[in-house]
Amino acid sequence: MGADAKTAMKVDMTEAAARRIAKIVSGEAGKTALRVSVEGGGCSGFSYKFDLVETRNDDDVAIEKDGATVLIDDLSLVYMGGSVIDFVDDLMGQSFQIRNPNAVASCGCGTSFSI
Repeated sequence: MGADAKTAMKVDMTEAAARRIAKIVSGEAGKTALRVSVEGGGCSGFSYKFDLVETRNDDDVAIEKDGATVLIDDLSLVYMGGSVIDFVDDLMGQSFQIRNPNAVASCGCGTSFSI
């Protein structure tokens, strides 16, 4: 895999997301990471799923920052390459948001997208 392909498959998280993930995981007994996956469905074709998990699977890619770990499986990484995971706290509420350069459309809820 060339350097461009490796960069395209990279997913990052902001400091705000890392802080929030670390806080959430520390409050959940036995949980060690936040798993982000892509599933078919949602109002735009694909949707993101967030789960707190205890263990890492063999096909997971781990993104670590400031004591927080995000796990993404190989299949989901294909759809998420180049994305940034952020945590937003604004007038609309608190939520994890994924800025995905592969998405050509997304929905108002911020958890569904199409490629």
